[in-house]
Amino acid sequence: MDFQQLQRDGLLQRWRSERQLGQPRSACGATNRISDVPGVRVGHHTLADGERQTGVTAIVPPGDNLFLKPLPCGAAVFNGFAKPVGLVQVEELGVLQTPILLSNTLAVGTLFTTLVRDAISRNPELGRSLPTVNPLALECNDGWLNDIQALAVTEAMAQDALDSAQADFARGSVGAGRGMSCFSLKGGIGSASRLIPSLNATLGVLVLANFGALNAFTLDGVRMGDMIGPLLPELAPQRDAGSIIIIMATDAPLDARQLKRLAKRAGAGLGRLGSYWGHGSGDIAVAFSTQTQPIPPEDAALEPLLAAAADATEHAVLDALLSAEAVSGFRGHHRPSLTQVLDELAKS
Repeated sequence: MDFQQLQRDGLLQRWRSERQLGQPRSACGATNRISDVPGVRVGHHTLADGERQTGVTAIVPPGDNLFLKPLPCGAAVFNGFAKPVGLVQVEELGVLQTPILLSNTLAVGTLFTTLVRDAISRNPELGRSLPTVNPLALECNDGWLNDIQALAVTEAMAQDALDSAQADFARGSVGAGRGMSCFSLKGGIGSASRLIPSLNATLGVLVLANFGALNAFTLDGVRMGDMIGPLLPELAPQRDAGSIIIIMATDAPLDARQLKRLAKRAGAGLGRLGSYWGHGSGDIAVAFSTQTQPIPPEDAALEPLLAAAADATEHAVLDALLSAEAVSGFRGHHRPSLTQVLDELAKS
């Protein structure tokens, strides 16, 4: 028996006995979600209506008025086949002025308008005696499961995601993740967190996972794609061209430069899963601190935070896959869940 098969057998045995995967390299926060960072909340609006399988997810940092009290923010673009809004000014000024909204590619304009209206409601002179605001909205293409041309996402949906944000939130096939695919399986929203004792801080990660080629899929260091493929011959292939959005939050008082460094480390987590950021993939990470006044630690002190960023990203994607339910949608297209696949493999 070859080494690869031995690894796969061990992984499936763990699934049979524990029904869990993923071995964090450092301690997780209390709920292993981005909301373990104090004050960070997440809300969803999910649309599951025949061929319309989409939605909106909101990441809401602490603070009633981010326009007046922006937060330090940095971003990393691994592959720029994407249509976000707001990243240019984040790169230039290094601050976050609004909550973050996620949805499908053709909904970005709607998300932008929703965030503008929300900011105006808090700042009536915005764009008049005050400067304009920089909304941050990011996207992935859910057009395999969702009729993306229906332009089904509305401002009301986006506002509902903002208004419903809370610390205890769902993951998987919800919100912006409803129509997303990952390694030819059902993707979506996933989250993880890590404690950083040396900085007395927490790092939280949320992903919108919509990427990956099945033949490259790697779980806990075990290459599983070649084992899954023959089991599901009806699966429509997915190139590593679908995109992922990674949102990181921390209560460590980092400045924008350090947050950009932190965001870059998400790429290591994606690589552990088998992603190589293919030609048509929009892979973007955004990191913000909840501390309005940065007190940057020495860069060498960031070492455990950088390691945690890679680890939490990997496990947030795994959380998305394990939390997602199977979805059928546009033109009868279907994506099965990873749990279904693992259960089938575990029978053999």
